[in-house]
Amino acid sequence: MKDSALPRHIAIIMDGNGRWAEKRGLLRIQGHRQGARVLRSIVQACGDLGIEILSLYAFSLENWSRPSAEVNLLMKLLKIYLKRERAQLKKDNVKLMAVGDLDRLPEFVQAELQASIEATRSNTGLKLQLAISYSGRDEILRAVKKMMQDTSIQVDQINEADIEAHLDTKGQVSPDLVIRTSGELRLSNFMIWQTAYSEFFFSDKLWPDFDKPELEAAIESYQKRERRYGGIMSGYARRLDK
Repeated sequence: MKDSALPRHIAIIMDGNGRWAEKRGLLRIQGHRQGARVLRSIVQACGDLGIEILSLYAFSLENWSRPSAEVNLLMKLLKIYLKRERAQLKKDNVKLMAVGDLDRLPEFVQAELQASIEATRSNTGLKLQLAISYSGRDEILRAVKKMMQDTSIQVDQINEADIEAHLDTKGQVSPDLVIRTSGELRLSNFMIWQTAYSEFFFSDKLWPDFDKPELEAAIESYQKRERRYGGIMSGYARRLDK
């Protein structure tokens, strides 16, 4: 894999934990546990590669509609992950961040999340951003509400920068590369504003089977592409100038 043209920001839609477990005759929660184990290796790989931001779609706003027993187990698993990984994140110089409607999280999860954020606040390496209780449309809706409360903003002068300044991800570079596992070909309401010009890589692997070689394959695919942002290919532009 080339060192040049690495994506600064990688966003991953981690999909397939339940199907991975069902294929093996296991409980769905066991798939989520295996997915959490994979998470550590991918975080370490991104840190080693020098990726600036890794955003992970951990729990969507729509996921609250799942059976309460599964949601409760997922919240407990999230608490365990945050508590267990805190020392490792600090050791690896990883800075933890979170986006989403975090007030909906159980208090015991909010406490562990805040503790991990505080413990890693001064870290200067990879920024690990968890999207929890998150929805892209909800994020935009909340941004609009914040803008309406901002008396310094004139409605007829609102621009894209104003909207971005009120998003959960304000001040961040947008994802260069979005990876989705499990063979599904959709965004599922994930960072729909920020991914307007992202490159996409769809992996057939279920998230618990995702590994460093598949991550590197996604990055290599990204490196072969020419990002034009609505313009034209550089070679074609040179031909037009002749």
